[in-house]
Amino acid sequence: MESQVRGGTRWKRFAVVMVPSVAATAAIGVALAQGALAASFSVSGQQFKVSADSLVGHGFEQYGAIDSGYTLDGKKTAHPVAVSAFNDATITNLCQSVVTPDIPLLGSVSLILHAGGGKDPVEASKLYIDLDDLSADATFTNIDIGVAARDANKGPGIKSGDTTNPNGFAQQAEKAELTGVKQTAWATTAGTFKLSGLKMSVQTGTHECY
Repeated sequence: MESQVRGGTRWKRFAVVMVPSVAATAAIGVALAQGALAASFSVSGQQFKVSADSLVGHGFEQYGAIDSGYTLDGKKTAHPVAVSAFNDATITNLCQSVVTPDIPLLGSVSLILHAGGGKDPVEASKLYIDLDDLSADATFTNIDIGVAARDANKGPGIKSGDTTNPNGFAQQAEKAELTGVKQTAWATTAGTFKLSGLKMSVQTGTHECY
């Protein structure tokens, strides 16, 4: 996903992606599954893939922004994104994957997360997804297209710290229903993120949600 790196630098970046340790990850996973923690996913300036059978959100808005980060070799980078925001959302059969390439002796290593595949969906509040590619079937209820980002009032508002033009284009709706969701994202944040049926695995090779 990003430029190749030799030697220890790649391992250092790989460690950042995989931190915390297995024990700590298990504890955080339990807390997230119980909705006890706020959540923020941003993988060292890398894109990651997200898929879901469905996402139903209330209080939707979308606006343009710039995400800043670092490449795997430590260089600063910036990416234009569309921020999709929801007051609350339920997600069924969520999958999230990120691939770290060119690790010495191993090659590519994939981190894959699954949740909400059983009777209980994933639940999120104050959810922001910074994405640059999305495919889905979508239905919007009471949608307003072409409002200024600062005037969008059906959703959670512009995320604190976002680099965006408050007078720029935005759209909003009371409800958004998406099915067959496939997207690439740079960051996801949520006030709470309850991951029912959480399963996380680390595998060698390239394994992605789609």
